[in-house]
Amino acid sequence: MWARIIRQPLFLLLMGLSALAMLVPAAHGFVLGRAFEGRAFLYSALLGVLAVVLVSIARDGVQRRRGAMGDLLALFAAMAVLPLFLALPFYEALRTTSFLNAYAEMVSSLTTTGAAFFPADRLSDTLHLWRGMVGWMGGALIWVAAAAILAPLNLGGFEVTASAEPGQSDQLHGRHERIDPQRRIIRAAKALLPIYAGLTFALWLMLMVIGDRPLVSMIHAMSIMASSGITPLASTSEAQSGVPGEAISALFMLFALSRLTFSADTITTSRRSLHEDPEFRLGMFIVIAVPLVLFLRHWVASYSADEEQSLLLALRALWGGVFTTLSFLTTTGFESVEWETARNWSGLPTPGLMLLGLAMMGGGVATTAGGVKLLRVWALYLNGLREMDRLVHPSSVGRAQGMSRRIRRQGAFIAWIFFMMFALSMALFTMVFAGFGSDLETALTLAIAGLSTTGPLVQIATDEAVNLVTLAPMAKLAFAAAMVLGRLEMLAFVALFTGQFLRR
Repeated sequence: MWARIIRQPLFLLLMGLSALAMLVPAAHGFVLGRAFEGRAFLYSALLGVLAVVLVSIARDGVQRRRGAMGDLLALFAAMAVLPLFLALPFYEALRTTSFLNAYAEMVSSLTTTGAAFFPADRLSDTLHLWRGMVGWMGGALIWVAAAAILAPLNLGGFEVTASAEPGQSDQLHGRHERIDPQRRIIRAAKALLPIYAGLTFALWLMLMVIGDRPLVSMIHAMSIMASSGITPLASTSEAQSGVPGEAISALFMLFALSRLTFSADTITTSRRSLHEDPEFRLGMFIVIAVPLVLFLRHWVASYSADEEQSLLLALRALWGGVFTTLSFLTTTGFESVEWETARNWSGLPTPGLMLLGLAMMGGGVATTAGGVKLLRVWALYLNGLREMDRLVHPSSVGRAQGMSRRIRRQGAFIAWIFFMMFALSMALFTMVFAGFGSDLETALTLAIAGLSTTGPLVQIATDEAVNLVTLAPMAKLAFAAAMVLGRLEMLAFVALFTGQFLRR
C-alpha cells in the first residue's frame, strides 16, 4: 500500500497531507468547545481525503512520465492552488470575511510570508493554530523541495556553485544521483523532517518553560523554524517570555543563515566547517555590524544624557537591535521587546528602510529564509573585490582556485542576473500596487514584503501599518502572486516556462 501511495503525483500527496493536518485544529476546536470551528475543519478534512482517494482510484494504472521539471510545476501548484483548499475551513470557521481574504491569508502562511490580513483579536485560538501549522508545513515543504527538487535543477541559490546552467541537471558532474525524482523527495523528507520536527518541539518546550502560553509558544516555535513570522499576538513584543525567550529564539534563527548548521549536503564551499561557511560568516557580520552602527549613532546623539540611565538604555537598545536584525535578516520578522527602546532611547527613530534592506538580503540557501540569499550576496562581493583589484593591477591573476573561482566568476554572473530580475520584479509590483491606489511607500513595502517573504514588514517598516484587508481585490491577488514568486524565485519560473514543460 505504501508503494502505491508514494507513486501518486506530488500535488496529490500534498493535498492528502493537508487534509490530514486539518484534523488537528478540528480536535482543538472540539476540545475548546468551539464545535462550529471543529466541524468546519473536520468536514474539510473528510472532503479532502475523499477527493484524494477518488482521484487516486481514477488514475490507478496510469503511467506518469516523471521528471524534476514536473515536480517543480507541482511545487508551484502547491504554493498557488493548494491554498484554495487550505482556505476552505478557515473561511467557513471565520464566517465574517470573503473567500479572497482567506485565500490570501493561506498563501501568506504557506509561502512562510506571515503577512496578517486579520488583527489577532479577530481570530480564535483554533484559527491561529491553523495559520501556524500551515506556515510550518510550508517551511517543511521548502526544506525538502530545496534538497530534492531545486538542487538537482541548480535553482534556489544552488546555481551559484553549480557547473551546469540554472534549470539543467548537474548529474554529469557527479553532483546528484540519477534516481527517480519521487524517491529523491521521499528520501529527503525522511532525512530532514525528523530534524525539523525535533527542533520545533525543543523550541516549543523551552519557550513554554520560560513563561509563554502553550499555544503561543507552539506557534512561535513553528514560525521561527519556518521563518514565517506568524504570531497569535498583536505583536511578538507582547510575549511573556521576554528577553530570555528571544535569546533562545535567536539561537534557532541561526538555522536560517546556513544549511550547514544542520546538514552538510549543500556544497557551498570546498570546506564543510560552519565557521568557514561564507553564508554563516556574512550573516553573523551583518547581525553584529548593523546593531553596532545603530548603537553608535544613538550613543552619540544621547551622549549628554545621564550616564547611568543612558548605559542601561543602551544595553537594552543594543539587544533590541541585534534580535530584530537577525529576525528580519532570516525573513522571520519578529520584533524584539526592546525594539521600541532601540528606536526611541536617543530620540532618533530607526528608519524602516534598514529592515527592508535586511529582508531583501535574506538568509541562507536551501533554508526556509527568503530574499536574495546570502550566498548570492557573497558571490557579488567576491566579484567586486576582484574587479577593484583589476583596476589597480589589470594583468593580475586571481589566487582563488576550484569552487571559490567558480563562485567569483560564473556564480557572480548568475547572482547578478538574479539580482536584476529581483529588482525588476520589485519595480513591477511596486507599479502594480501604486496603480491600485497605494502610495509609493506602501507600494514599495508591499512589493518587498511579498518578494522577500517577510510579511511583518507591512506592520513595522512603515510609519503606519498597512491594512491588507482594505486593499483592492486585484491588489490582494497581486500580493499573493508576489508571495508565490518570492518563495519559488524568478529563476525557477524562467526554468519552468522555458524548459522541458513547454517542449512537451
